[in-house]
Formats: sequence, structure tokens, C-alpha cells
Amino acid sequence: MKKTLPFILLLIVMAAALLFGSVDLTDVKNSKIDTGDTAWLLISTALVLVMTPGLAFFYGGMVRKKNVISTMLQSLVCLGLITVIWVVCGFSLAFGADFHGIIGNPATFFMMRGTLGNSSFVTMPTIPLILFAMFQLKFAVITPALITGAFAERIRFNSYLIFLCLFILFIYAPLAHATWHPDGLMYKAGVLDFAGGTVVHMSAGWAALASALYLKQRNSPDHNPARISYVILGTGLLWFGWFGFNAGSAGGASVLAATALATTTTASAAAAMSWIFFDMMRGKKPSAMGACIGAVVGLVAITPAAGYVTVPNSLVIGIVSAVVSNLVVIWRSKTSIDDTLDVFPCHGVGGMMGMLLTGVFANKAVNSANTTGNGLFYGETHLFFVHILALIGVSIFAFVGSIILLRVANAISPLRVCLNDELVGLDQSQHDEEL
Repeated sequence: MKKTLPFILLLIVMAAALLFGSVDLTDVKNSKIDTGDTAWLLISTALVLVMTPGLAFFYGGMVRKKNVISTMLQSLVCLGLITVIWVVCGFSLAFGADFHGIIGNPATFFMMRGTLGNSSFVTMPTIPLILFAMFQLKFAVITPALITGAFAERIRFNSYLIFLCLFILFIYAPLAHATWHPDGLMYKAGVLDFAGGTVVHMSAGWAALASALYLKQRNSPDHNPARISYVILGTGLLWFGWFGFNAGSAGGASVLAATALATTTTASAAAAMSWIFFDMMRGKKPSAMGACIGAVVGLVAITPAAGYVTVPNSLVIGIVSAVVSNLVVIWRSKTSIDDTLDVFPCHGVGGMMGMLLTGVFANKAVNSANTTGNGLFYGETHLFFVHILALIGVSIFAFVGSIILLRVANAISPLRVCLNDELVGLDQSQHDEEL
């Protein structure tokens, strides 16, 4: 029965697609749809998609050679599984009709009903609704893929797929709704998250820590990276795609998009150099791994702030976040926490630093239409304290929720591979393949 269950689920999805496939097109002309904005969001959607294979190379190069394929597939499979879930009900849960500010109605856009034609979403009114749905899909795809670095080299692939489904439905979708839907709790409270520091990176970071604690240590935690050249390639793809991630979140081809692109570039550059210089101050040699990790931390930290801060302030965000994340990596290495690829110190802590520093440096002069207030640096305290409260709430929700989902997934199918499978390597034991 367990072997045929996935096929049965696919048949159900196919039947639903046929049943609800005849959707009503929105024929009313929407004068707000702008071809320039639409063109930029089409490009941005493609750029964000590139980030997932980029992450696959980034993570794949860091693990042992016997686990490279498995680690890369854990990222790549999200493009398939999360897309199906998003079309069926994920988009509705995140952006459907509001239910008390915490979740959307799963029936609103069930099977993408009502998304074709000239309709649009209220927060991005100049692009077609179906394009908004596909743009947001790419954020949903990469978020659970980020978690995989924490439990790399020791999770059963079939069980991982179960956890993916649970995470996207019960952690990601509620956070996306609360943060980005106009009726969401955090949106209405004034929390600023331009492109996913809270929704994407904090949720993934806390889920990563929960996973590392739940699955416990590998048989041999220390290892040498299989392909540092993969890590460099992955960093390049991530940095390239991140322009769609952040500048695309402006919702169109605008001055705000250009600002987000600029702050993204500078924060990442500053973080990369800060990581290298900090390592050198500690007596370490400058490394390619350090430069790559630092660049990604900068990209993570600027994500919530990209459309709210000035370029000089983005340099500060990159520098501070890189140093703090580096210190947390050092601390983590002295504990028994086996976060294989330091997802929590880099993505979780980077996301939290970005959220806090958004509350410090947000400037109405950068984005007067959407900024709910100036940051602490400009003499206002309200936004900063709102962000602190949101940080605490999101952290508890993502961490505790992930622990519960890990227990549920493990009850359905054991998450941890057996010792022999771990020693052989996940490429062979899970996929019967090798590099």
C-alpha cells in the first residue's frame, strides 16, 4: 500500500485537474496591467527559479562525495513537489481569502481557479494574477530546499518528501499569508518583509535547527567538502537569481526595483569581504568557502530590507550580519548540534539580523508607499519594537511547528537512515546512483 500511495495521490490530483480545469477567464479589461512590469516579473520569476538549482550546487559541493547527488536532488525535487501542491491549494492557503489573519481559504484559487485572464492581486496590481502566483511559487519552492542543508547525509528521501508537504502547508503558507496578504496579522501590524527574510529565511532557519536537533548527529560529523568548485558555481547562481528575488519583489520595473537591486548587490559584497576579513583576523587563511558563505549571508540579511533602506545602510547590514553569523557558526561548531551545512547560523540568524536591521534602517524616503514607519536609526521606535515582537513570534511558531511536523513525518515513515545506509552514502542507499 505504501508503494502505491504516491501513484494514487497523483491520480487524485489528475482527476481534480480535469474536474476543475475548465476555469472562468477574467475577460474584463484591467487597465492597470502594465507590459513593462509584466516583462520584469516574467524575468524575475525565471531568475528566482535559477536559485534552486544554484542552491543544489551550493549545498552539493559542501557534503561528502558519496552524498552529492542525494543532497542536490533534495533541492531539485522541490521544483516538482512544491509546484504541484502550490497549484492545488498552496497558493490559496497563502494568498486566498483571509481567515482571521493567519491563513487563506484553500478554495479561493483551488487548482488555479480564477487566476487566468486579466485579474491581478492587490499588492501587485500591474501584473497578471497568474504571474503573481508563479512568482510566489518560486519563493515557496526554495524555502524548504534551504532546510535540507541541516539534515544532509542522514535523511531518508521518501520521508523527506512527507516533511516537505507538511512544511509547505503548515509553516510556509501561514507565514506567507500573515506577512504578505493585506489582511494578514503581521502585515496589518506593520511588519516589513520586502522579499522573504521572515517568510523564507527565518522559517527555514528555525526548521533547520529543529531538524538538526531531532535527527541528532551523523555517525561522523566532520568531513571535507566534495567539490568547492560546485559551491562557487552555486554562489554565482544564487547571487544572480537573487536579483529576481529582491528586485522582483518591487512588483514591477520601477525605481524601487532598481533600489532593491542596488542594496542587494552591495550588502552581499560587503558580507563576502567581511567574512574573509573576520576569518583572517582570527588567524585563518582567506578561503573560497568563506567568501561564498559570506556572500549568501549578505543576500539573506538584505532580503527583508532591500526595498526599505539606502545603499550605504545596506553595507552596514551586510557587514554586521556576516560577523554575527560567523560568530554563531563558531559557537555551533563547539556544540553537539549537527547542522551539517550551518543553515541556522547563516539563513536563520541572517534572516533575523535582516529583520532587526530593517527595523533599524527602514527609511520612508526610500519607499514612502509601503514603509509603515522610519527605523530606529531615524529616531522612531515603533517599527523596531514591532519587528522584535514579530521575530519572537515567528521563531516560536517555526521552531515548535517544525518539531511537531518532524514527529508526524517520522510516525508516518522513519526520517533517519540506518547506520549502514549512512556509511554507504545516500547516493547509493537512497537512489542507487553515484557521482
